[in-house]
Amino acid sequence: MVVINAIYPNSPGGKFDADYYRDKHMPMVKRVLGSACTGVSYAAGITGAEPGSAPAFIAVGTVYFDSLEDFQTAFPPQVEQILADIPNYTDIEPVIQISEVRLHDVPVGVAART
Repeated sequence: MVVINAIYPNSPGGKFDADYYRDKHMPMVKRVLGSACTGVSYAAGITGAEPGSAPAFIAVGTVYFDSLEDFQTAFPPQVEQILADIPNYTDIEPVIQISEVRLHDVPVGVAART
């Protein structure tokens, strides 16, 4: 499995519309990438390592693919549409990481909560 992470630094004064990102941007990304995209997730930063400190990142969006080849085939035709939507939810430049998942151990019965 390959994941693409868009990691948004917690920038003082930066704008990030979490509702738009969760409810509109991520579903649009999944839709336009089609069957090559096996899922999406969004994690919101809530705290840093020290209790009560600000999180280093305001959000992490993840897009899942079975292979790097699936990503490389699906993404280029949709890149303009995906990038054009970014100003609708943020003025923060994301850090992009493409990774191969080598361990994925999610407990059975764990459900996503919003």
